[in-house]
This record gives sequence, C-alpha cells and structure tokens, in this order.
Amino acid sequence: MKQLARILSYPFSVLFYVFFGISVTAFQAIQWVCFNVFGYQAHKKSVDILNWLLLRCLNVLGTRFSFKIEGKLPQRAPVILVSNHQSMWDIPPMIWYLRKLHLKFISKKELGHGVPSISYNLRHGGSVLIDRKQPERATEQIVKISKYISKHRRGVIIFPEGTRSRTGAPKPFKTRGLLTLFEQVQEGYVLPVTVNNSWKLQRYGFFPMPIGVHLKHHVHPAIKISEYEPNELISKIEEIITRNINF
Repeated sequence: MKQLARILSYPFSVLFYVFFGISVTAFQAIQWVCFNVFGYQAHKKSVDILNWLLLRCLNVLGTRFSFKIEGKLPQRAPVILVSNHQSMWDIPPMIWYLRKLHLKFISKKELGHGVPSISYNLRHGGSVLIDRKQPERATEQIVKISKYISKHRRGVIIFPEGTRSRTGAPKPFKTRGLLTLFEQVQEGYVLPVTVNNSWKLQRYGFFPMPIGVHLKHHVHPAIKISEYEPNELISKIEEIITRNINF
C-alpha cells in the first residue's frame, strides 16, 4: 500500500503544483491591488483568502485538517503565537483559522524575495525579516514588531526551534527572540500551538507530495505574559507544546 501511495503521489503532486502555482501567481497581483489601492484591510482579506485556497490545494492530495482551539482566544490584546515548526505547511491553517488575530511573522530575510504572494505579504503585511547572522539587528526587528502588535492589538507567530524538524521530533527552543517579545509585550498573551504531521508533507522534499496526510494543529489555552517570569514562561510553553507532539 505504501508503494502504491508513493506512485499515486506523482500525478497528484503535479496537479497540486498546477493549482498552487495559479493561486500564488494570481494573488501576487491581487495583493498588490488590494494593498496599493484599498489599503491594509483589503490586503489582509486577500491574504486570508489566499491561505484558504492553499488549504484547498492541499485537499487535492487528500490532505485533511484538524484545528483544535482550546479555550477562548484573547480579545483586543497583543498575542504571541509560539509553535513547533515542521514544514512550510504549518502556516496556512494558522493564518486561515486564526485570521481574527491578524497574524504577522518573524521570518528569515531570504523569504522576503522570490516566492510569489508569500514574499509580498512578508514585505508589506506587517511582518519583519531577520538575518540570523546579525543577532543584534534581528533583535531590533523583533522589538519593532513587538511595538506593532502592541499598538494594533494583533498577533505574531514565532517558531523558537529556529529551523523546521524534518522528522517531527521537537528541537530545543532558542530563547533570545522569545525573551525580547516577552519583555516588550508584557500586557499580551501567549498562545502555545502544537503542530503534528506537517513534516510528512515534505518527507520527500518538494516532490512528490505525499497523499492522505492528516495535518493537525492544537491551540492550547492562552497564557498571560505578565503572570510569569520570562524563563519560567518559556519552559512552560515548551513543555506544553512538546508533550503533545507525536513522532
């Protein structure tokens, strides 16, 4: 059965990439119009719709989604979403299902160019791009987005493992970025998120894409930042996230 599934994944992957390519190419232009003509809200809506379409593209592969939100999401408060990182496919479900949080990203600078739609959103949608080789400059960018989400009561996603896990096994959290966020956004909340099975979508690299993957997200209850000492909070978040990872 595994061999048959691998064979079938080739034609379905071709179909997937056709729909994926059409989606990101079309929304490159749509985002430009929305941002430059109608402003932030229209651009944000276009990004939401794009990510809904990306989920539909994954449905072509038989991908299923479970997105569990435990407890109520914070209202009118800055939110730091902390998640394990398994593949690029961690992200579209978060953007779509948590769209009310206006999620932004702390992303490596290389993604700011060369990827239709995705790069445009990273450059113009309120996110920041960091150079991992320049930690002081990266910290400045994290302070910048901290002030942004505090001012506008929006959310930011950070993957403290740094690089994605190619097997699903969790990696130790890097604390510098989290400590900066917690220091700057003490009035906000943390949403720990556990992602499972996303790594399976890239177990063969970018081609072929496996069929029948069940991608799971678990949004744990929000935690008030000011109620914990920063390092204690990091340990608590890491324990919550990693104990729910299946690998």
